[in-house]
Amino acid sequence: MIRRLADLWDAAPFAFWLVLLASLYFVVMAVRLTVIDVRSHLLPNRIVFPSYGVAGILLLAAALLSGSRMDGALAGIPGLGVLAGAAALWVLYFLLRLVYPPGMGFGDVKLAGVLGLYLGYLGWGHVFAATFLAFLLGGLWGLVIIVTRRGSLASAIPFGPFMLAGAAAAMVVLPA
Repeated sequence: MIRRLADLWDAAPFAFWLVLLASLYFVVMAVRLTVIDVRSHLLPNRIVFPSYGVAGILLLAAALLSGSRMDGALAGIPGLGVLAGAAALWVLYFLLRLVYPPGMGFGDVKLAGVLGLYLGYLGWGHVFAATFLAFLLGGLWGLVIIVTRRGSLASAIPFGPFMLAGAAAAMVVLPA
């Protein structure tokens, strides 16, 4: 995301400000959702649903203004990556929820769509890396809980913070 911002500064200054606003919103949203999910194992709709609108509008507008195109099969239309990333992650997490409902809350499914907006703006590599990192971090945390005997295989772990951490890491570390 940082490299994308640097590129946008020269190519499309208004798109730069839109992406910067979307990024700042992401940070605030991520902190709030992490604190709430750790405390109550909930990802409230009052935060997640407005995030679709805020991130969607800002990132779609930035993609359209800068001509940003998704890599791979959807390379032709500016802004399509934002929507494709959201749809792909929402469907993936929804399928996981269908397969094993106790393992994935519907709040995680809803959050996945929001994260897909951000990651889709950057490309498929970011979508895949963030998803992998979320499950890796969540799995490692589960192992720590089991090894330290603070829980068992049946313990509930809030997954939202790991989804947000994986997305943040992919956005910051991977080149855009």
